[in-house]
Amino acid sequence: MTNCPSWPDELAQLYREQGLWQGQTLGDMLSERADQHSERIAVVSGEHRYSYAELNQRAEQLAAGFLQLGVKQTDRVIVQLPNVGEFFIVIFALFKIGAIPVFALPAHRQSEITYLCEFSEAVAYVIPDKDGGFDYRNLADEVKGKVATLQHVLVAGDPGDYPSLDSLCVKAEIPKSWPQVKAGDVAFLQLSGGSTGLPKLIPRTHDDYMYSFRRSNEICGMNENSVYLAALPVAHNFPLSSPGVLGTLYAGGRIVMAARPSPDEAFPLIAKERVTITALVPPLALIWLEAASHRTFDLSSLEVLQVGGAKFSEEAARRVKPVLGCTLQQVFGMAEGLVNYTRLDDEEEVIVRTQGRPMSTWDEVRVVDEDGLEVKAGEVGELWTRGPYTIRGYYKAEVHNAKAFTEDGFYKTGDLVMVNAAGYLVVEGRAKDQINRGGDKIAAEEVENHLLSHPDIYDAALVSMPDEFLGERSCAFVIPRGQAPSGAELKSYLRTRGLAPFKIPDRIEFVAVFPQTTVGKVSKKALRETLLQTMITK
Repeated sequence: MTNCPSWPDELAQLYREQGLWQGQTLGDMLSERADQHSERIAVVSGEHRYSYAELNQRAEQLAAGFLQLGVKQTDRVIVQLPNVGEFFIVIFALFKIGAIPVFALPAHRQSEITYLCEFSEAVAYVIPDKDGGFDYRNLADEVKGKVATLQHVLVAGDPGDYPSLDSLCVKAEIPKSWPQVKAGDVAFLQLSGGSTGLPKLIPRTHDDYMYSFRRSNEICGMNENSVYLAALPVAHNFPLSSPGVLGTLYAGGRIVMAARPSPDEAFPLIAKERVTITALVPPLALIWLEAASHRTFDLSSLEVLQVGGAKFSEEAARRVKPVLGCTLQQVFGMAEGLVNYTRLDDEEEVIVRTQGRPMSTWDEVRVVDEDGLEVKAGEVGELWTRGPYTIRGYYKAEVHNAKAFTEDGFYKTGDLVMVNAAGYLVVEGRAKDQINRGGDKIAAEEVENHLLSHPDIYDAALVSMPDEFLGERSCAFVIPRGQAPSGAELKSYLRTRGLAPFKIPDRIEFVAVFPQTTVGKVSKKALRETLLQTMITK
């Protein structure tokens, strides 16, 4: 696939020689597990229990349907499905024919989906009928009218005016041979949590991604008896591969899909399915900790609770073992690659006070100052990294890649960290202009651009504000043109622009001017300080 920077040939050869990249595709991995674990349950989704054999058979049937529809190798397909079994059938069908899933999130709306379709030149879009009271078929109507390349919309559930996934399977015949997919090919495109405008697309190959969750399995103790609860939206990198649902399938374990991560939904599933491991972001972990004290569900099977996506406070971390009775594993990673874990046998002080250390001895980490010079051990700086599963550049982003990556291949993460003497990272914040709202990443520039499109807005600046529950919320400082619209009107306007709900500013402040830096830029640091003072005095 073009427009995707790759590892230098000599490094790729080294990774293969060392057994890091093993030359297997994700599609072949599922076929192999279906042969090994034919009747074992692979996925539990609602009332349906898919065996490994059934999952693979349905994926092959749908793959044949995609081919008959005209979806070809390297074609991009937007996949926007909630936590349902069809998610696996769709992505493995695409893996088997070498088409490229582009992972959208259930919360995305017209603005994000239109952009993803246009930028990736997607030929197809896979959606549910409804989820959480939202009708995705209406969203598809809007998007399809705007994107010239988008030929097909396929629906899991009641299709309305579109074809259903089931109808695609019924009509297709299994081909005698499949397209030749290589392990070094791009398997899918994930979304970045970047700081500039709309998300960048992250190309992950079969080789590099399989190494990532294979190594994660080793650290997290995954095996055939592991039962993974997918509580977070499964298209996120964290529940997908750390070790996540793909690591579970690789191990021959069982995935249990939770439609929502609330205790009301998750606790009964943990008790019924004897879940052994799951992953949450900090705000959800806090909710679980509160709920566990007055619920009677049997959570004794739970061995590991992973918490990541944002920094978990030490105080909350200390409560996990006494309240939930399981080991806490802190996870700090990124869809671009590097994943850090606390180890299951680490001392408690390491588990509660750090965000882990790199999972692979092949991970290279630098912590640098504003000039790109490495800081001393124990000092805070920006994290740079490279390795066998950290990308070398974003899809179709040559100009941005020149800024985001060094000439020798290090990815500039934008995360501020301190590395202690034992190599464990403590996350201290962000250098990039990004807000981490309970694990959902918001690029300030994207929201600012939407605000600036309003005829009554002269200028806008989005900043983070501290929040005890989510870690950070967003506040928009706005300079109006003449009479200012109300905050409620602005929020309503952003919704009509098709912006995902988590990106709508939590707070809006109207000001006459913005403070400036010495070089004439908007001082977001000063805006955050002003906001903090306002919050303290109110």
